[in-house]
Amino acid sequence: MYGECHAHIFMNGYHYRKAVELHKNHINEQNIREWFTEYEKRGVAFIRDGGDALGVSAYARQIAGEYGITYCTPLFAIHKNGHYGGIVGVGFDTMREYRGLVAEVKRRKGDFIKIMAAGIMDFNQFGVVTGEPLEQGEIREMIHIAHEEGFAVMVHVNTAQAVRDAAFAGADSIEHGNYLDRDCIQALADSRTVWVPTLSTIRNLIGCGRFPDEKLKKIYNSAAENLRRAYDTGVMLALGSDAGAYRVPHGQGIEDEFAAFKEILGDSKELRERLEQGEARIREKFVYGRRKTK
Repeated sequence: MYGECHAHIFMNGYHYRKAVELHKNHINEQNIREWFTEYEKRGVAFIRDGGDALGVSAYARQIAGEYGITYCTPLFAIHKNGHYGGIVGVGFDTMREYRGLVAEVKRRKGDFIKIMAAGIMDFNQFGVVTGEPLEQGEIREMIHIAHEEGFAVMVHVNTAQAVRDAAFAGADSIEHGNYLDRDCIQALADSRTVWVPTLSTIRNLIGCGRFPDEKLKKIYNSAAENLRRAYDTGVMLALGSDAGAYRVPHGQGIEDEFAAFKEILGDSKELRERLEQGEARIREKFVYGRRKTK
């Protein structure tokens, strides 16, 4: 089975606040081991976590080897205060504070930097993303600082402009990336940034009753069309389900993500090879191939 290139081990797939409560005062090791067992059952041997503010992914990295899993984490995601990102990380107000957070990740031996450059989709409305994205200059500076410290950068981002800004700034991977346009897709292809579209976060909501199916299907169809264009344009792709998000269970999530890719692109040798290449790129950049630190 492919690796899971975007997960949140502290989340439970159905209720964010309950997940936080479970780990808030102490890390619940049994819960982490339950999730690792689900991955082990499916032959998942690589997990790239998106971070959390509770120390759960840091602890998970310590025990992942017991399950034959290579596990990497940024420890926590980094967001600008007043913008989306507090659910998985730590905020900053100034670039000096941001540099301090990057230094903290380095001190604690985090594997990479994750930045939050935009909000999340509003599943009640097509084309709407919550909050304002970061400015182009801010995204560029944040990626530059992380690269200077020897880290690859994972960027949580949606909307064409913000994704384009991140790709041009040298993002090593783009997470989610909804509502792209043709120019943005070409920018991804030219930059060789790996795109991890996390389709399961949309697909698995259809029929659950929490959001209007009419809107969900329109959002999913838009994501599917962008994936087809990206595939045809030569964008580097990798599988990541955002496991732990609502209705995206650990272990099962990556199988659902692969099913979505096959549903959209067809099951072919070429698709499998390209997904292997995308995952290999992520393993190289985010685990084994970090640039030499200064």
